[in-house]
Amino acid sequence: MNIQKYCRLILIAVLTVHLLINSANPAAAMHIAEGFLPVQWAAFWWIISLPFFIFGLRSLTRITQEHPELKLLLALAGAYTFVLSALKIPSVTGSCSHPTGTGLGAILFGPLTMTVLGTLVLLFQALLLAHGGLTTLGANMFSMAIIGPLVAYCIYHLLLKTGQQRVAIFCAAALANLFTYITTSIQLALAFPALDGGFMASFIKFAGIFALTQIPLAISEGLLTLLVWNWLESYGKKELETIKLLQG
Repeated sequence: MNIQKYCRLILIAVLTVHLLINSANPAAAMHIAEGFLPVQWAAFWWIISLPFFIFGLRSLTRITQEHPELKLLLALAGAYTFVLSALKIPSVTGSCSHPTGTGLGAILFGPLTMTVLGTLVLLFQALLLAHGGLTTLGANMFSMAIIGPLVAYCIYHLLLKTGQQRVAIFCAAALANLFTYITTSIQLALAFPALDGGFMASFIKFAGIFALTQIPLAISEGLLTLLVWNWLESYGKKELETIKLLQG
C-alpha cells in the first residue's frame, strides 16, 4: 500500500514537471489578453456568461450549506485549476496555451459550481498576475469556466455508463481542455474574421496554432487528473462517498 502511494505521488510529480518544462516563459496573457477583443464582443461574452455564474453561486451555496465537510475538497478543486492554468505556453494568436484544470472540479461538483471556481481563478490571475483581463473576463469565463466544465461533466457521465470510470475521468479532463481552446478559437475567429475566407478561415488558423501545443497538454492533463483522482480514492474516500462518486 505504501509503495502504491509513493508511486502515485512520483507519477504526479513527473507529470507536473513535464507541464512545467513545456511551459515556456510566461506570456502576457492567460487566454485572451486585456483589450484584445473589440468592445462589442467583450460585452457580448460578459452578458452570455453572467447567468451561468449566478446559477453557479446558488449551486456552490447549496453544497457548502448541506455538506460543509466538502469545503476542503472545493478548495482543492479550485487550487488544482489555479495551478494548472498558470502554466502557460505562448502562442502567436493573441492568446496562449496551458492546461485548464477544470475537469476535476466538474466531475466532483458539476459544471455550475466549477463555473464559479473557474471564474474566481480567472479573476485572481487577471488582477494579481496580469494574465487575461477584466474586459475579456467574460470571454475567458465562457471558454474555460463554462464550456470546459460542461464538456467534462457530459463526457464523464456518458463514458461512465461503460463502467470504465478511469477512462471516463481521463477523457473528461482531456476533452475539457481541448474544447476550451476550440471555444477560444471560435471567439477569436468571430472577432477577427479573415479577409479571405471569413470566419472559417480564421477559425482554422487559430485552432491549428493552438493544436500544436494543446493536444499534448490535454493528454498530460488527463493523465494528471487521473492520478489525482487515484489519490483522492485513497485519502478522500469519505468525501467521495458523500458526493456518491466512489465506485467499487
